[in-house]
Amino acid sequence: MERDISKSQRIPICAVGIWLIWLLLVPGPVRAQEQASAAPVVVSTVRQEWVAENIVLIGTTEAVHASTVAAEVAGVVEAFSVREGDYVEKGALLAKLGATDLKLRMKAAKAARESIRAGLVLAEKELERVKSLKISNSVAAKQYDEAFFNHSALVQELRQSDAEIERMAYEISRKNVTAPFSGYIAKEYTAVGQWVQTGGPIVRLMDLSRVTVEVDVPEKIVVKLERQGDVWVRISSFEDPPLSGAVKAILPQGDPVARTFPVHIEVPNVDGRIRSGMESIVTFAVGAKKQVLVVAKDAVVTSGDQRLVYKVKDDQSVPVTVVITGYYDGDAAVEGDLAPGDMVVVRGNERLRPGQAVRVMTP
Repeated sequence: MERDISKSQRIPICAVGIWLIWLLLVPGPVRAQEQASAAPVVVSTVRQEWVAENIVLIGTTEAVHASTVAAEVAGVVEAFSVREGDYVEKGALLAKLGATDLKLRMKAAKAARESIRAGLVLAEKELERVKSLKISNSVAAKQYDEAFFNHSALVQELRQSDAEIERMAYEISRKNVTAPFSGYIAKEYTAVGQWVQTGGPIVRLMDLSRVTVEVDVPEKIVVKLERQGDVWVRISSFEDPPLSGAVKAILPQGDPVARTFPVHIEVPNVDGRIRSGMESIVTFAVGAKKQVLVVAKDAVVTSGDQRLVYKVKDDQSVPVTVVITGYYDGDAAVEGDLAPGDMVVVRGNERLRPGQAVRVMTP
């Protein structure tokens, strides 16, 4: 009986030993696994800076270049190769007008020119013959004058014929209406079989490689603006970060009732998503300076109707709800539970979860 009790006591002692060995060995691999699974991020520092006051106004986008492409010559539309919404390169064929009548007239003109050239050859020979006789006083001066003026008239007639053929060739070339610049077809004004007058519209073409934002600015603000001054523009329907723009024009004529003046701001449209007529939120930096907390604009992410910044604390991501009060040179002024010197994620924050382990990388 005593021997059996001794065996039963050794079993728990062995179990405790195994548990102690596992406790000593396992945490190391677990910690290494956690470190390996930590999300790699790039961070920047929250700063406190003096900035000018922001004024936010609503504007409307317009194409930086728009034109109604017209026909230079009249004719019936034989081909119309574009449709509304198409993108065309500069020089692309938009419409082709019938040129049969011109081609027939040019064919006749070329035949007449050959007849003039043949007559000119004979006139040159006659002039040379009469000129040699005149030297020996074997021909009357009147006969020489007739040969000279006949030759001169044929030379002038040949020049006129060349000019007429050149004019008709130009008109035939103008029967092909091409795009004067690259852009989108915004409107069609004709169709196959329709007669187009000289100067008649073919299409409305819009260049959206860059867009102009027009915003009505109150006179008390417009006097503080400068041409080429920095402006931030956010398209209302996009969740993208704001675009950096520049004031290109401050129009001299304002609305005498509203006391506002149109201001044109040019912004890039790299991916072509911005269309003419979109609502835009324009931020001007004007007025006295004040102290604000500033983060890199890439630190701000959108979550539904909220704006978040992920702060790094104890190697973990901590979401902080912020309110954006303005944009300054690529940075965003924010209000929230942040302090100068806090580290916030600027790259790798799109898929972060609250409390997720992070590993700070060198940018």
